[in-house]
Amino acid sequence: MTYSHLVIATTTAGVRTIMLDRPERLNAVNPTLAAELPLALAEAARDDHVRVVVLTGAGRGFCAGLDLRDPALLDQSTRVGRLDDLGWVGRWVLAMAACEKPVIAAVNGPAAGAGFGLALAADLRFVSAAATFTAGYVRVGLSPDAGVTYHLPRIVGLGPATDILLSGRDVSADEALSLGLATLVFAEESFTAEVSAHAARLAEGSPIALALTKRLLRQSLDTPLRTQLRDELTHVKTSFDTDAAREAMRAFTEQRRS
Repeated sequence: MTYSHLVIATTTAGVRTIMLDRPERLNAVNPTLAAELPLALAEAARDDHVRVVVLTGAGRGFCAGLDLRDPALLDQSTRVGRLDDLGWVGRWVLAMAACEKPVIAAVNGPAAGAGFGLALAADLRFVSAAATFTAGYVRVGLSPDAGVTYHLPRIVGLGPATDILLSGRDVSADEALSLGLATLVFAEESFTAEVSAHAARLAEGSPIALALTKRLLRQSLDTPLRTQLRDELTHVKTSFDTDAAREAMRAFTEQRRS
């Protein structure tokens, strides 16, 4: 599939990069980009050759949120539109959650509004030292969307999330690292190479084990302990019955790398 505002590339190791490609607008979201991103994520999720997804932005920004010059507005002109309880912004976040490949947000520059929410919905956030995170909704008289109020408290805790959202302030890369919002922070000049290296290492893992681990982590904060223990056992039984696990166990007993 071809895209107008996305650049897609996949390495031989199975790392697919989805790059938001509106650098002149800091990759702000217009109607076309709003429609394309869930399609690209679903395409990556279905492709067995893809092991890891890296989401990043072209130019000096990750995603500046809604493009106020050409906004992806919520449709109120039809009955279907008026009854739509997710909108494009909700479908962005659900597309991230539905992708059972590890998703890395490679935050190369400012991530604001829905761009902030997009980064939060990823499994890992690798952040350039030049990047900032900004909720910013209160600055323009709005409440948050894009899953920000769901993911941010779970990642940094309710107190820091409350401060970030009510103040609308910028969060630097260093602060993001201290809060646990950033998984790793890399120097601006080595950012692309570092992300590529980490993504390639992650892609070496068993796809089934990675997918099942992601399922367990995604449900863990909302699941009773007994249910979580049951699901862990179910998934580890599935993992045992894979070529990757059998080879790893043979390698271990033979004292070699799998």
